Order: sequence, then C-alpha cells, then structure tokens
Amino acid sequence: MSRIGRKPINIPAGVEVNFKDGIITVKGKNGTLTRTIHPNMEVVMEDNTITVNRPNDEKENKSLHGLTRTLIANMVEGVTNGFTKELEVNGVGYRVQKQGKNLVMNLGFSHQVTMSDTNDITIEVQGTNKIIIHGADKQKVGQFAAEVRSKRPPEPYKGKGIKYADEHIRRKEGKAGKGGKK
Repeated sequence: MSRIGRKPINIPAGVEVNFKDGIITVKGKNGTLTRTIHPNMEVVMEDNTITVNRPNDEKENKSLHGLTRTLIANMVEGVTNGFTKELEVNGVGYRVQKQGKNLVMNLGFSHQVTMSDTNDITIEVQGTNKIIIHGADKQKVGQFAAEVRSKRPPEPYKGKGIKYADEHIRRKEGKAGKGGKK
C-alpha cells in the first residue's frame, strides 16, 4: 500500500470541498481550484477528512494513488496558505522592478524583459534583486518561476543571472585555473 496515498487529508475550517463526476473543487480564502481525478481512483469524503482509495494493486493504480492524494492535498494547502517561490537576481547592473502588473527586468540585454502577472499569480519585488511569486496553484507558481528564471539562468563562472533563493550554483574555474604553462 502506498504510504503517501493512504494518509488522510484533513480539511481545515473555511475550506469547502466538492467531488462530483470525477471533478474535485476546493474553495478557500485564496480562491477556487478544480481538477479532474483519474476514474480509477476513489475519493471518499467523511467528516473533515478526504481519503483516496485504489481498486487493486496494478502498477498504474499504485502510481496514481499517491499522486492523486498529493494533488488534492496541494489544492487544500493552496487555498488555505498558498505557495511562494523566491528568486534572486545576481549581476552587475541586473535589477528588477514592478510597474503596475508588470515585472520589468534589466538583465544585461539591449532591451528590458517584461513579464506580467496573471489572475492566479501575483508578483512582489523586494529591493532591486529579489522576486517573490505567490499563488494558490502549486504547479502554476512553479511554472511561472521557471519561466522568469529562464530569461537569464545563472551561469557557472561568475554566478550572474536569476536563481531560486535556495538554489546552489556549482561554480567553475575560468581559464586561469588550469595550473600554468607547459
């Protein structure tokens, strides 16, 4: 039995969960999330808990069991607390600023790079080099953070670029680090 799949999900106060025709809808203070559940998985709601059951021990059902439970748990977590990703901008002359709903980034190109936040995602800028992305949907927050990072990923020699706050950049030595002439 899946260790993650068999754990019940507690529904906190203020969160409303509906499951009908294979579609689960979770409403909370941060918004509403909807997801289609695989037809093999059985979602049981009793009192203030949700449990996910699988019909048999086939490989596909085993895989879907833990996944389905985690997706539902992330939906409940997202509408109550939300998810955040922090990005840091490193480099001489690299800076970010918020102009209305747009994130304007100076990343060493001949032009400014602009990205705008959506209905699901909000962008916050602290100082000139820290970006914080908030949202209720974990997948959308992670995807948007990856898109911002892809505008100028960190390079391994000087570490310039956009990186996640908890990311470690493996540094390389330059040409001078070879060890001398032969």
